[in-house]
Amino acid sequence: MLTDPCMRKAGNMTDGADDPIAVKLGHLFVASDTDQDGFVDWSDYERLISRYLDGYGVGEDDRRAHALRAAYQMYWSELLQQVNGVDRLSKEQFVVANQAAGVDGSRFTMAEVVPQAIFDVMDTDADDAISKPEYKVFLEAWGVSDLEALNVFLELDTDDDGRISRGEFIGAIREFFTSPELESPASLFFGHIEH
Repeated sequence: MLTDPCMRKAGNMTDGADDPIAVKLGHLFVASDTDQDGFVDWSDYERLISRYLDGYGVGEDDRRAHALRAAYQMYWSELLQQVNGVDRLSKEQFVVANQAAGVDGSRFTMAEVVPQAIFDVMDTDADDAISKPEYKVFLEAWGVSDLEALNVFLELDTDDDGRISRGEFIGAIREFFTSPELESPASLFFGHIEH
C-alpha cells in the first residue's frame, strides 16, 4: 500500500511562501518525490509511470505507455532546461523550474501533453471520459488516499454527467498550474493543501 506523501505539508518556500501557485507546486513536489529523498529526478517519474501502467493494467509495449513516457520525458527536459547542470531538483528548484517553464502556457508540456497522455491511460474503456473508479486509480498512482480528493471528482465533473471529460480533465490540470485559487477543485487534485 502506498503511503500518502501528499498529506505532508508543502512547507514554507523561500521567496514564495505566500505565492499560491508556488504552494501548489510545493505540494506537487512532495507527491512527485516518490522515493521521498527530498529531490525529484527521472527515477521518480519512472516510478510514477509504472504506477499508472500497473494500476490501469497497461503493458509496457502499449502505445499509451510509450506516449505517457514520452510526455513525461518532454516535461522533465523542460524542467532541466530551467536549471543548469543538475539531474535532480530540490523543492525550490522544482518550483522555480515549473514556474519558468509555465510562463508560456501554450508550450508547457505539463499543462497539455502530459495530461492528454495520462487521460488516454486512465480512460480504460475508451469512452473519452473518466469514471469515478478510473479516477480513483489515478489518485492511488499518486499515493493519495484522502477522501476529500476523491470527492473532488464530483467538482471536476462540471457538467454533472457523472464522468470527467477530456476537456474537464485537461482544463483542471492547466488550472492547477495557473490559478492562484487554492480551494478550487483543480487545486485539490492531491487533497487539501495546507499552507
